[in-house]
Parts: sequence; C-alpha cells; structure tokens
Amino acid sequence: MKTTADRRVSHGLKCRIDASIATDTGCQRDHNEDHIEFFAADDPAVRSGKGALAVVADGMGGHLAGGVASELAVQVARRTYYQDPGEGRKALQTALERANREIYDLSLTDEAYHGMGTTCTALVLTESLAHCAHVGDSRLYLIRDGQIRLMTEDHSLVREMVKAGILSPEQARTHPNRNVISRALGVRPSVDLFVWQDPVELRDGDTFVLCSDGLHDPVREDEIRGACVAEGPAAACRSLVDLAKQRGGHDNISVGVFRVRAED
Repeated sequence: MKTTADRRVSHGLKCRIDASIATDTGCQRDHNEDHIEFFAADDPAVRSGKGALAVVADGMGGHLAGGVASELAVQVARRTYYQDPGEGRKALQTALERANREIYDLSLTDEAYHGMGTTCTALVLTESLAHCAHVGDSRLYLIRDGQIRLMTEDHSLVREMVKAGILSPEQARTHPNRNVISRALGVRPSVDLFVWQDPVELRDGDTFVLCSDGLHDPVREDEIRGACVAEGPAAACRSLVDLAKQRGGHDNISVGVFRVRAED
C-alpha cells in the first residue's frame, strides 16, 4: 500500500519548500521496513532557526525488527534535532548519533531485536542552507540547472570494491552483493557518520531527492533527474515509485522530492 504526503513550507522572506514523500511496500515484500518523513515546526520562529527536516531510513533485521529500527531512527532524529540547542550540521550529527544509541540499546532488550539496524539519510533545509548527515546506502541527490549530483556516498561492500578498483561502477549496479551495507545505525554503540562539513547554499529551483535503495537500485540517475525536472514533487514521487515497481519492485521503495522556491 503506497502512502504519500505533500506539503508546502515557507521559511519566511527568502524561500519556501515544496515537498512530497512516498513509500511503497513494493511487489515482493509483505511488509514495509522503510520510513520516510518530512517535518517542519508550526512555530515560525523555530522553523526560521532550525528549518525543515527530511529523513529516510531503510531497516534491516528479522521478525519485523528492521521496521522498528527505521521508525525509531526517524522519531529520534526528529526529536533530538529540534530539541538540540545547536543549529545545522552539529545538531543533525547529534540527532543521528542519538538515534544510533537508542536503536542499539533497544536491540539489547529483546532477542527478536538483536542485530537490527537501519540506514539513515537526513536533510535539513533552512532559509538559505542545506545540511546532510548519512549512514548506509540510502541516498541524497541534488538536481540543479538540469544536472543531477549524488550528495552522499554509499556505505556498502560493493562501493568499497569500486573505490579499490576491483569493480567498475557498471559492474557494481548488478553485483549480487550490491545491497550489503558496511555501516548502519544501531548495530554498534557508536557510528561513523558521513556529515557534510560545509552546507550547500540554496538556489531557486534546487531540487533534493531522498530515496532508499528500493528506488535508486532499479531506477537510473538520469531517470530520477528526468522525472523531477518534468514534474512537480508529488507527480515525480508517484512516477518514480511506479517505475521501480514496473521493474520488479523487489524491495520497499521510498522517495522524497523537495524543491526550493524563492518567495515572491
């Protein structure tokens, strides 16, 4: 069952964010262990200072534990980010580190949760800047001036093989172990995060795309770019999920499209 949510958020005088998210169980699984959310505080002062937060998490673990891990990651990231007195990169890093610890601690309380974990990619959009923190193989893309750019690095065994020159990028796309990740939230007491050291300055028309591997595995980057350039966020989300399902829908599918618009 596909779920979608659409929202328009104004940050004040400079810009607004047109946002849409979608998640789908896919064609092969009987439950959805992905979670994707978009948050913006109702209080204009909080929204102006902390911005909007988008998070995608793709859980792993038996007996539905992956869904527990991904949902907890999103909930803790949201709570911690908005409660943390810091801003931007530091608060986002703290949020994911806290999520890691809470998932790990929960995994010790019940044998059914042992070994559970989740990817997590989080994006903050303020009035003029974007920040990102990430672990695993979910992804963040930026589409600017009609070009798409991957803004995260997959923490996967196949990615390490590409970096070592063992595999080509083309071979990696079809490698049988391409979905085996090397880092995740919740599997150890601490986590090595990928965090942007410098924020991205926002421009009118910038489009950010968050997605789990159930989307970026079957759908090429140029197809993601094409859908987002041709359509608004809601229609692009629907088109991309439908395309992933047409190609087998072998995994849960989650995608969020967030477009920056200058306020008139």
